[in-house]
Amino acid sequence: MKKILKATIGLACVAGLLSSCAVTLPVAVTNNPIGSKTGISKSVILFGGIYLNGNYSVAEAAKNGKIKGGISTVDEKTSSFVIVHIKELIVTGE
Repeated sequence: MKKILKATIGLACVAGLLSSCAVTLPVAVTNNPIGSKTGISKSVILFGGIYLNGNYSVAEAAKNGKIKGGISTVDEKTSSFVIVHIKELIVTGE
């Protein structure tokens, strides 16, 4: 009986560590027309404050999406794990 209880608790702990939640929220909207191009800038965040990508910005997202005109929308997606968060800035434009 103790082995089953230990295995169940261990499985619950592993499931808790591997579970995640993702939320996408709007950050900014402009008057520019929504374009066909999308750019993403990603960064991994440790312990809630240590960004591993020093270039994490709207400018990097626009560069990655080859957006040369105006940016129309900026969204931020956050995926949360136990001690690690992954943030993505998603921009659209032309």
